[in-house]
Amino acid sequence: MSKISKIFKGSSSSGSSSSSSSKSKHHRSKGGPSPQEAIHRLRETEEMLTKKQEYLEKRIEQELALAKKHGTKNKRAALQALKKKKRLEQQLTQIDGTLSTIEFQREALENSHTNTEVLKNMGYAAKAMKKVHENMDVNKIDDLMHDITEQQEVAQEISEAISMPFGETFDEDELLAELEELEREELEDSMKSMGGLPSVPSSKLPSSRPAHRTTTKKRAEEEDDMRMLASWAT
Repeated sequence: MSKISKIFKGSSSSGSSSSSSSKSKHHRSKGGPSPQEAIHRLRETEEMLTKKQEYLEKRIEQELALAKKHGTKNKRAALQALKKKKRLEQQLTQIDGTLSTIEFQREALENSHTNTEVLKNMGYAAKAMKKVHENMDVNKIDDLMHDITEQQEVAQEISEAISMPFGETFDEDELLAELEELEREELEDSMKSMGGLPSVPSSKLPSSRPAHRTTTKKRAEEEDDMRMLASWAT
């Protein structure tokens, strides 16, 4: 086998292996990471950038101190330190913007994941409720409630029948009237045993009002006679 064929064979084999590896990577990326994995990686990125922020802030303080140290003594070194400080500040500003973007993306992903879990659980609950209600019939429930109400009424009638007194029942008003009659008879008997009530006089007692009326009438007649005599004298 010539060297050229070996080279082409090797390149073809390497190409096939690279294509197969790229296919496997494509197959893995097609499924995509889970929300938990993505959130975890975003948090790791945030931590890394936060550490980078702290490092840049320290470097900026060092370059500023170095510029102050040189001052007018070594103007070139001081300017160099200020240039480094400016570059570090630009990097710090970029990291701040990147952190804000990552934080927003992570919060959105967390909210989406939470909503997905909530909807999933609500779907499970709806299925469970549907399964519970499969063996329930509204008409059967109405019939059952009607039977329960009817049996309660029967139980109430039985309780009332059991609590009723045995034997004859009497009218309470009649019993009270008979008791009053007995009390009246007993009072009369006791009065008879004491000699009875005093007798009532048969003649009417004189009244003062007729006599008063007679006197008034007689006085009026006398006054009339006096007036008559006076008229004759004139």
